[in-house]
Amino acid sequence: MQNIIIATIKEWNISNYFKLKDIYADKYNFHLITTKDELIIEEIEKLKPKYIFFPHWSWIIPKNIYSNFDCVVFHMTDLPYGRGGSPLQNLIIREVYDTKVSALKVDDGLDTGDIYLKEDFNISKGSAQENFTKLSNIIFDKMIPKFLSSDLIAKKQVGDIVNFRRRTPKQSDINTLKNKSINKLYDFIRMLDAEGYPKAFQELENLKFVYMDIEKKDNKLIGKFEVIING
Repeated sequence: MQNIIIATIKEWNISNYFKLKDIYADKYNFHLITTKDELIIEEIEKLKPKYIFFPHWSWIIPKNIYSNFDCVVFHMTDLPYGRGGSPLQNLIIREVYDTKVSALKVDDGLDTGDIYLKEDFNISKGSAQENFTKLSNIIFDKMIPKFLSSDLIAKKQVGDIVNFRRRTPKQSDINTLKNKSINKLYDFIRMLDAEGYPKAFQELENLKFVYMDIEKKDNKLIGKFEVIING
């Protein structure tokens, strides 16, 4: 049987990996990579995978790997719109709620590779964590199975290029938000509410207020917060 490698670092993707592995147990051998030290050409060459999928990966993919094997990343924008970092946050801050998940071939550029397929994705509600979970389900339930059941052909990206910049922790300060409203505050807090992301915060003298688990009800916001003493 052919080998399939999935490289990811998030628990929601790892959980879906094992489900996918069980479904295709009689067709493919699956291998999971969760650290950059495992992603080395010597080990990849032993497996000779049909595909290496990267549902969520935080490190540079070595050129000697993507040049010799079909490496596929998944990006939460309708490429070439939204190339670059922090796609969920950059979409929401722009009030772009209907987007795509683009499956693209890894190349030398940042999100510049040819597109295999796209799936619709709506991010108008829910925390970042909830949206990442929905994204994972789309990738593992819809997109990867299409790769495994047919030979997809990647095509050049078409459209106007819009680049996103990766957000910094300082940009999680609510005071950086212009034209504040209930809707804008709801979006701002929820888009930062996920494991490993700097949550929305405000500072008052030596206190830092951190916000999470936000809901919008009757034109007001309800959620949780933590108070941290700075310094």
